[in-house]
Amino acid sequence: MKMGNSLISLLSIFHLLVFWGSSVNAYWPPSPGYWPSSKVSSLNFYKGFRNLWGPQHQRMDQNALTIWLDRTSGSGFKSVKPFRSGYFGANIKLQPGYTAGVITSLYLSNNEAHPGFHDEVDIEFLGTTFGKPYTLQTNVYIRGSGDGKIIGREMKFHLWFDPTKEFHHYAILWSPREIIFFVDDIPIRRYPKKSAYTFPLRPMWLYGSIWDASTWATENGKYKADYKYQPFTAKYTNFKAIGCTAYSSSRCRPVSASPYRSGGLSRQQYQAMRWVQTHSMVYNYCKDYKRDHSLTPECRR
Repeated sequence: MKMGNSLISLLSIFHLLVFWGSSVNAYWPPSPGYWPSSKVSSLNFYKGFRNLWGPQHQRMDQNALTIWLDRTSGSGFKSVKPFRSGYFGANIKLQPGYTAGVITSLYLSNNEAHPGFHDEVDIEFLGTTFGKPYTLQTNVYIRGSGDGKIIGREMKFHLWFDPTKEFHHYAILWSPREIIFFVDDIPIRRYPKKSAYTFPLRPMWLYGSIWDASTWATENGKYKADYKYQPFTAKYTNFKAIGCTAYSSSRCRPVSASPYRSGGLSRQQYQAMRWVQTHSMVYNYCKDYKRDHSLTPECRR
């Protein structure tokens, strides 16, 4: 009888472990098999970047940059060099709790060089309310303007981890052929060049910022920034920015996203990306049938 009970207990433990393991795998992406961030050296913030605005709302502490938003100001930084392709990333840790209306970002742009007619590639964390996850928004727009005529190409995700608990690595790889967004080296989105009209070709700088976007950031502006929870903070470290600058020779080779010199994603990376888009994507502009897709011809297959 004792042996029977012991056997039943062991079988129960085995089944529990199998269930737990399968549950973990069900909610965590498969390995991409390649980690492009490990191929890029970290960049000292002061060598690669400068303050753009809100200098009194920036602080460096043990190689980590903290920026914050309060009633008086937000803050932003910008790379010293413009690039025409490259790998751009940082480890970022977000603030928990009520952050509705607040945007924390890492993005490429040439808005200062081409005001009113600029290109942009965004990683944006849309603030949230108690008990709801952050939304990671990726976006690409070409020759956009600040007058409401921007054609957004948003894909949004709810991450498979809590981005407020610890640092995670977020990155953009921009080559002449494609743009790939990464989270912890897992590709979550690939935006290929299908025409010169739908792809950024002019040099861009790398930016980071925290700011109040209450008019649209959280559930289309339903929830606003509430400054009784200020300051809203974001921490950045492990900065990476490498590639062909605007001043590089034409022989400069783009950074590769995969083990292949051609730069294309491997089959294993595609499998990981499909998992993310199946399990974590909550919005895809190409599947939004309320939009005029004559303005986004890349959505046509």
